[in-house]
Amino acid sequence: MARWLPRSTDLTRFCQKLNRVKTLEDDMMETSFNRCLSTIDLTLLGIGGMVGSGLYVLTGTVAKEIAGPAVIVSFIIAGFASLLAALCYAEFGARVPKTGSAYMFTYVSVGEIWAFLIGWNVLLEYMIGGAAVARAWSGYLDSIFNHKIKNFTETHVGTWQVPFLAHYPDFLAAAILLVATAFISFGAKVSSWLNHVFSAISMGVILFILIMGFVLAQPKNWSAQEGGFAPYGLSGIMAGTATCFYAFVGFDVIAASSEEARNPQRAVPRAITFSLGLATGAYILVSVVLTLMVPWHTLDPDSALADAFYRRGYAWAGFLVAAGSICAMNTVLLSNLFSLPRIVYAMAEDGLFFQVFSRVHPRTQVPVVGIVVFGLLMALLALVFDLEALVQFLSIGTLLAYTFVAASIIVLRFQQQKVDAPAPAAGGRPSPQSHEVPSTGELKEYESFSDKLQLVDRDKSKEHREPGQLKAAFEPYLEFLSDFYPGEVVTVAVVTLMVSAICLCSILVFGNTHLHLPTWSYSLLLVLFSLGFLLSLLLIWAHEQQHGTQTFQIPLVPLSPALSIVLNIYLMLKLSYMTWLRFAVWLLLGLLVYFGYGIWHSKENLREPRPQRVSARYVVFPSGSLEERVQAVQPSSQPAAGLPDTDTDNCKR
Repeated sequence: MARWLPRSTDLTRFCQKLNRVKTLEDDMMETSFNRCLSTIDLTLLGIGGMVGSGLYVLTGTVAKEIAGPAVIVSFIIAGFASLLAALCYAEFGARVPKTGSAYMFTYVSVGEIWAFLIGWNVLLEYMIGGAAVARAWSGYLDSIFNHKIKNFTETHVGTWQVPFLAHYPDFLAAAILLVATAFISFGAKVSSWLNHVFSAISMGVILFILIMGFVLAQPKNWSAQEGGFAPYGLSGIMAGTATCFYAFVGFDVIAASSEEARNPQRAVPRAITFSLGLATGAYILVSVVLTLMVPWHTLDPDSALADAFYRRGYAWAGFLVAAGSICAMNTVLLSNLFSLPRIVYAMAEDGLFFQVFSRVHPRTQVPVVGIVVFGLLMALLALVFDLEALVQFLSIGTLLAYTFVAASIIVLRFQQQKVDAPAPAAGGRPSPQSHEVPSTGELKEYESFSDKLQLVDRDKSKEHREPGQLKAAFEPYLEFLSDFYPGEVVTVAVVTLMVSAICLCSILVFGNTHLHLPTWSYSLLLVLFSLGFLLSLLLIWAHEQQHGTQTFQIPLVPLSPALSIVLNIYLMLKLSYMTWLRFAVWLLLGLLVYFGYGIWHSKENLREPRPQRVSARYVVFPSGSLEERVQAVQPSSQPAAGLPDTDTDNCKR
């Protein structure tokens, strides 16, 4: 029976396949897309992705049901939390100016299977998000006309009473998606111009709301007579923060568009920062005027702004608010349809998804096949499916992507800069120059089985410290860590940090409610997992990281990404168990696609050399240094000419 079990070498090779990282081209500015987007274009794309119908609906809902006027504080905290994730995207978008967003960032730093799963989840997230916004757009327009569209459809087409299907087919939602798909397929410049128009109208309406709102403001609405500023206390503020956090998830459209930016090293970080700042300011100021215009407990959660103006005697302003809401939803639709085909294109270009989606139209320079196919799928979702049960799925995909991007930032920052080595000669013998360390009097460095380079001189404190190596100040206390490859300890510490964060957040979320832990064990587990998290953080900080790069870098690494990881995991665990169940089913489908297609067609799979039999000779010097020489052994039974038989070699002292 043992012969049917896989060998350890086969398992090792299989795990290496799953965790292989993407090899980037020398010229990352070379692309088949049209680099035509400026910083303003990217900023407006980001604003369009964030300032959607949530500004007109979410503010009133959170103020009425969760936080009261303290929704302002909730948006401030949520904006800061989103900034941590956004800065991670900004660094990656500047360093790797390729389309693909979180998928690409994970692929170049963590590994292939993780990148595929992130891309697979983001794919569904954009499809459901776009279809849900189209349905909201249709419902909002229908309400303006007193639901005549809905009544006409139910009378002449009929209604459905089938699980997971909508009550009636929404032809208007499907039609707006098809129209938006047609405009997106004309090219990035047309999409950007259309987004400019809708964003300008939306921002004009927001400016009108702010001016009129401050004119009509009544400070007494925050007084104790009306319940005070924070009627639900700190718990209400934090619950509101968790809800408000999802208002800022649209900034990743900027990272997905980095391959079409003229100067992504400058434009991507600036656009992400500007758009997130403007969106946060808009949400905060609208929350201020909304809760000052009318008492917070009298707000209409479905149409808070329009109802507030109506009750203050400005019914005509409701039409302006409705126009602004529809334009804002149009920008969100464009954002979804713009990002989704580009992420699918990146996966197909790497061989992990079907190659047909990697085709770029020669004239418009956009992935037209992906745009048309996924535009039609999105329209079908909006037409026949009940999306309310699936909307929560959007959150888990976004938060998982944020978590992996934050972890990827730590891993990448503590990795050595990859330098392409010269290709080996035709005979298969590696060039000695490619392995030599350009330093006089030091040992030569050879490539080991794991394809890593390591300097083996014991006196490392006098050397130039590479990223991923232990800092000289910590070597006397953590000398046992000096024997690991650069970045290896950091990778293990990142995994430990994430496990500690999951355990810590699980105790915080489920400790008192589901697990019913006694106070002493609850406190003990919190302390233990907090210590594990902090020790992992300190261990990462004890190593050298990359400095002096020409592109944007997020400050306070590894602290900033670690805080983002904890927050994202905490919010994920707050989601319902049905969301996790649907997420698990979708992941299983993704694994079937990956192991059935992606792993075999991956371009990294084609780059991998065929396995060779190797033997090693070790020479031990009196100083304790170790030099490893790896020699290729010919597949024939006879030794290759010019190479001694290593089995008969003797060790020299």
